[in-house]
Amino acid sequence: MVAARTYARRGPASAEFLAWLDAVEAECETRCGNTRTALHLIRRAEDVLASGAEHTSPAWLDWFSPVRLAAFKGNTQLKAGHLPQARETLLGVLDGMPAAEDKQRTVIYGDLAAVEAAAGNPEAACDYACRALDQLEVTWYAMGVDRVREVRRALAPHQHEQCVRDLDERLYGWATTVSALAR
Repeated sequence: MVAARTYARRGPASAEFLAWLDAVEAECETRCGNTRTALHLIRRAEDVLASGAEHTSPAWLDWFSPVRLAAFKGNTQLKAGHLPQARETLLGVLDGMPAAEDKQRTVIYGDLAAVEAAAGNPEAACDYACRALDQLEVTWYAMGVDRVREVRRALAPHQHEQCVRDLDERLYGWATTVSALAR
């Protein structure tokens, strides 16, 4: 990240590019358990996007937007245990996400399922996990499947509830298996 920021300072970096660097570093910090640092980086990225910059973004960065930054934020809030904030952020991401973002939608559904599992709401967790599986049947995305599997592990204390058994039927059903093998 130090090298990336050094190179960015040498050229005309756009606000989106600088915010994306903060988002990437925030994801790394989140994975390392440093959620306070990650949330600080995300706030800085939000400020950078709000302020704008005089330079345009490179063509390859056309996918990064405030909605994508919010997706990073929601996941970090989840990992930090800020469940009400994560829920609100992720629901906002779903509302603001362009229709063509099918792969990312599976990740957001998975993160919402994880929020509900952590909040002790197995039915809501299973509902979001099933929505992710519905989307995965249309657009396969390994990260989306990983999110659903993480949620299922988190639901182990509720494994005898009907909603979790129904999720197991979907997760380990033929449609999901065939869809995975077709990729």
